[in-house]
Amino acid sequence: MIKIFIIQFLLIVASLFGGCQDEGTGWTPDMIPDENLPSDDDDDDEQVYAPISLNAPLYWSVYEYAWVAEQAGSNTNMPEVTWDANIDWVSENLLPYGYGMICTDGFMSMTNDPGIDPGGYMTHYAGIKLTDLVAKCKAKGLKLGVYDNPLWVHCSYETVVKGTEGITVGSLVYNSAKDDVLYPDKGDVFTWIVPSHKGAKEFIDGFFKYYKKIGVEFIRMDFLCLFETADGAGGMPGRGYGREEYELALKYISEAATKYQVFTSLVMPNLKNDAELEKKYGNMIRVDADTMKGGWQHFASNGPTWFNPNGWPSTSNMFTGLISWSHIAGRGKVVLDADFTRLNTFDTEGEKQSVISLQLMAGGPIAVADQYNTIVSGDLKFYQNEELLALNKDGFVGKPLSDDLWNAKNQIWYGQMSDGDYIIGFFNKEDNEYDRTLDFSEIGIEGKVKVRDLWKHQDEGEAEASLSYKIPGRSCKIVRLTKSE
Repeated sequence: MIKIFIIQFLLIVASLFGGCQDEGTGWTPDMIPDENLPSDDDDDDEQVYAPISLNAPLYWSVYEYAWVAEQAGSNTNMPEVTWDANIDWVSENLLPYGYGMICTDGFMSMTNDPGIDPGGYMTHYAGIKLTDLVAKCKAKGLKLGVYDNPLWVHCSYETVVKGTEGITVGSLVYNSAKDDVLYPDKGDVFTWIVPSHKGAKEFIDGFFKYYKKIGVEFIRMDFLCLFETADGAGGMPGRGYGREEYELALKYISEAATKYQVFTSLVMPNLKNDAELEKKYGNMIRVDADTMKGGWQHFASNGPTWFNPNGWPSTSNMFTGLISWSHIAGRGKVVLDADFTRLNTFDTEGEKQSVISLQLMAGGPIAVADQYNTIVSGDLKFYQNEELLALNKDGFVGKPLSDDLWNAKNQIWYGQMSDGDYIIGFFNKEDNEYDRTLDFSEIGIEGKVKVRDLWKHQDEGEAEASLSYKIPGRSCKIVRLTKSE
């Protein structure tokens, strides 16, 4: 773990200190997705935007490519030909099922080509112009999401913050004479802006305005624990800017993201005080450790069962994370993100059904990390199950019968569709077969219901009072219950 973060640290440090002196804009009018967005000269305070959708996104990420390359000690930047192949694959195989976005991630170089954006924001990713990536995605019916953080500095300190009278980016960073940090004797891996500095709010607003203009409506903001408390990031150094600065940062981020209709994904947050700040200001929050090599280990068995509600990571795997934080989720509430899915790292159909089912049962995203040349033959069907993907379209958010990590009822999930139908998930994350039983009285179901298996795509007759199944080890059964007439 520490080795991974050290390598990532070296890559990121090398990429964050580019210049940005040119007076060009970095975009052309045909790349602007909405003609009603304000121009640089518009009075943004007069603009009114509709609220963004809080449904969990379905999308594809470069994560697997970059992580595997890092482990091999090779270049993590994805070549353009590989970008094209993956974009084509997603467009053909996943877009028809609702996966509408390609997203960048860490590991790859994040730079400013000198002078393309005068505001100081990132213009290149993995050596490719972001506007070119936007155009590639748009040509295939997809959108681009971006891994970046509005608190990171990508440009020279002399860059003037847009919307201010001469305030420079350099004046936004740590100042030992006035900033009270947790560890003043330490350095920072990232160059952070300090939200309370004059001009920081404008810099954050400009960040979201810039991304919206080039066609980006989804931002993954990483290493938030490192900014707040300088820990939880595998030993990476940091000063720790404290709770007040962290809340101010999230407040400014929320205001600007809502203004420009950009979905915010908060990554590696401490989630202190029952995620008090994150659920107030964010659209989606990470609830477990990184996917890394994936497989059943990351889904359900990565280390002992534990829950740390006041520091990153709060849990070690998807199952524990989604159980532990299920109490804060719900329709219209913050989305629980269990990180990326690499189906090619799972061994059986039961395992693959389980990782897809639980995330959709919890109202979370499916972030596909398999690639056009790593997907196992026949595995697309797990990503393409329209009866399960209907949960995402409906805005469904389920709960476990218990959020006690030592109670087997945490492996039975339930919730209602907007039409009143119930979705029940019977999971078995153990190695051996176990009985799973649901008494309808536990969730308020009365009378007979029709039962349909959402993986077999078969009706299974009627049930009354209860359901009971023998679930094989590392498997699940997902049913939809419709009131009998």
